[in-house]
Amino acid sequence: MSSSGHGHTPAAWTGVIISFIGFCVAGAFMVMANVPGFWAGIVLIGAGAVVGGVMRAAGLGQAPKRAANPVVKAQPQES
Repeated sequence: MSSSGHGHTPAAWTGVIISFIGFCVAGAFMVMANVPGFWAGIVLIGAGAVVGGVMRAAGLGQAPKRAANPVVKAQPQES
C-alpha cells in the first residue's frame, strides 16, 4: 500500500463508486442499444466527479498539496 494516503478519503471513495456505477450503467445500456439509458450513465459519471469535489470542499477529502519550496518575495532593502 502507498504510504502517501493517495485516495484514501471518503470523498475519493464516494466519487469513484458513483462513477463506477455510472460506467456500468452506460455500458449495459450501450449493449442494449438504449440511448437515454446510456446518457443517464454518462450523467452518473459526471455526478461522481461533482460529489467527490463537493465532499472534498466540505473537508472530507485530502488537503491540496503545497509547493515543496515556497516562493519568497524579495523585500526591498532599507538604506
